[in-house]
Amino acid sequence: MSSSTDYKTLTREISGNVSQLRTSQPEVMQGFNAMGKAALTAGAIDAKTKELIALGIGVAARCDGCIGFHTQALARLGATRAEVHETLAIAVYMGGGPALMYAANAVAAFDQAAPEQAPAGT
Repeated sequence: MSSSTDYKTLTREISGNVSQLRTSQPEVMQGFNAMGKAALTAGAIDAKTKELIALGIGVAARCDGCIGFHTQALARLGATRAEVHETLAIAVYMGGGPALMYAANAVAAFDQAAPEQAPAGT
């Protein structure tokens, strides 16, 4: 994927495809959803920080869907552009050059999810 990827469309398409798995593999999908809910529930670490961690891992793992879903969650949770960018810096540090390319994609995805925070002319 590139920085011109429409992450809203990508996540919508992925969600549609995942719905087929919910039908054909309900136990697996219920288990995955329960694990995600439990992992993201605020505890010693708040939900926004957990989503920032998930975004960093998604970038380092080069997962476009992860970038799309976690940037949307971060926008809903009130993450700032600065928080997202610092998280991406850690992902690049941990993932090297390939992670930098996906960090650039995550910038575009967050700007799509929270356009009010994007710099003028973006």
